[in-house]
Amino acid sequence: MTPSPPSDRERNGARTRLTVLDAAETLFAERGYTGTSLNDVGVEAGVSRATPGYFFGSKASLYQAVLDRCFERVRHAIRSGKERALASGKDAEVVLAGAVSEYFDFMIEHPKFVRLMEWEALSGGTKLQQAPPLVEVVREALEAMSAELEVGPSHREATAQLLLSIISLCSFPLIHSRTVLLALGLDPADPAFAESRKRHVVELVVQGARERLASAAT
Repeated sequence: MTPSPPSDRERNGARTRLTVLDAAETLFAERGYTGTSLNDVGVEAGVSRATPGYFFGSKASLYQAVLDRCFERVRHAIRSGKERALASGKDAEVVLAGAVSEYFDFMIEHPKFVRLMEWEALSGGTKLQQAPPLVEVVREALEAMSAELEVGPSHREATAQLLLSIISLCSFPLIHSRTVLLALGLDPADPAFAESRKRHVVELVVQGARERLASAAT
């Protein structure tokens, strides 16, 4: 069945499409893929129930558009961070500390992305298995970190382990904001806690990588 066209009020295509995309990202992050319908997205966006289908065709296509936009944000952050790191001329430890700090800030600023990835993990990653951008982003992040730390292909596995550690340490407070952090009386949205956590993560990663980085340099 072909979706009905939107009303005249909704015919500003670019603006309406963005509104629908924002609403979909919010709902998919809150409820997951199976818990969200196109009708729900229309209500959240303040448009007719048919409008999401009119612009995106299906829920699967809308979800893919949400993921693609999230990955593009990650890719932009990786590239800009790499450019700043390589232009700084600083030593590997300073570059690593800056990279961890930037990644932590990105996670705090994009909690919906964290939630989307959490839903994907809980559902077995079935949708992400069909998302080449995920593979591209991860590979680009690994290559960027290798370039920033000036390590070669022989240290690829060690660099991958380091990247996994950074992701885990930065995302944990957001993923467990209503479980472990709640039990500890901590709030990841509290700027003071976020700053303290960031310093802690940076120190852990730099200290843990110091010996490996020294070995790679020689």
